[in-house]
Amino acid sequence: MKSNFDRRKFIKTATVAGIGLGLNFNAHALFGKESGKRVGIIGLDTSHSIAFTKELNKADAGSEYGGYKVVAAYPKGSNDIESSVKRIPGYIEEVKKHGVKIVDSVKALLKEVDVVLLETNDGRPRLEQAMAVLKAGKPMFIDKPVAASLQDTIAIYDAAKKYKVPIFSCSSLRFMPSVQEAAKGKVGKILGADTYSPATIEKTHPDLFWYGIHGIESLFTLMGTGCKSVARTQTESTEIVVGTWQDNRVGTFRGTRTGKHDYGGTVYGEKGNMSLGPYGGYNALLTEIIKFFQTGQPPVMPEETLEIYAFMEAADESKRQGGKVVTLDSVMQKARTPKG
Repeated sequence: MKSNFDRRKFIKTATVAGIGLGLNFNAHALFGKESGKRVGIIGLDTSHSIAFTKELNKADAGSEYGGYKVVAAYPKGSNDIESSVKRIPGYIEEVKKHGVKIVDSVKALLKEVDVVLLETNDGRPRLEQAMAVLKAGKPMFIDKPVAASLQDTIAIYDAAKKYKVPIFSCSSLRFMPSVQEAAKGKVGKILGADTYSPATIEKTHPDLFWYGIHGIESLFTLMGTGCKSVARTQTESTEIVVGTWQDNRVGTFRGTRTGKHDYGGTVYGEKGNMSLGPYGGYNALLTEIIKFFQTGQPPVMPEETLEIYAFMEAADESKRQGGKVVTLDSVMQKARTPKG
């Protein structure tokens, strides 16, 4: 997928671009000619774990997903997010029906599997969990959110670079069919975009990390990297975040907390405008995850994911400053400054 701006210019000027670069892995060196296909899940406190397990372990999944199967899961997720905690007992029983072994630690899981889906719904334990996987050298898909802070998100990607282990993270909204069509040129060069998704808030996480990430992922899929600043307006029911890109294009995200739970937007291109939607489910993302496990090549590069999380952190900082414009460079610099 080609971006709509000069990436090399951005890499020279934006703080984000310097993080996590160099993750160009030799897939054959990592995996060998025949890679292992045992998939492990960390976190049974999200419906994503069930959806992925059902799809990969269905009777006819072999040809569709290259023989990858979920063989083991470590169920522990959040300690205190009620909506997550209460799911775990039922989800344990659900995955066991699909032949999945339940283990009592991440360490035990890593002995049973070749690749990992990090699914813990709570972003706070993600850094510790991810570090164990990276030190073990297991390729990993990290579901949203990468972590519960920009600092931890940076730390995970820095560790992946250090240990030379391929990882990627994204929302399934990146692969909504209409978003992909637009990103691949259906309306020509993209001049701007407006996206929307639910943006429910969880008090333990930065506001947009918990659910707003979905619509923001769509926005970046369309606009590419290169956002320099954001400004945010919030009411009890709505978020409006306006991003300005280095080439002066403007992209906006609308997060909703009332009305219909829906995803979509509008993209503005040189050849015309296009409505986005409907959401297409998890299968397109799962296909990309399996390609990643097979090749070691992430479909979303580290600098783009890190910029998305800087965008969301800058939106929080704009809220704290009463809606003022905040640069992504400033929040990245703060996140990388040691505390104390």
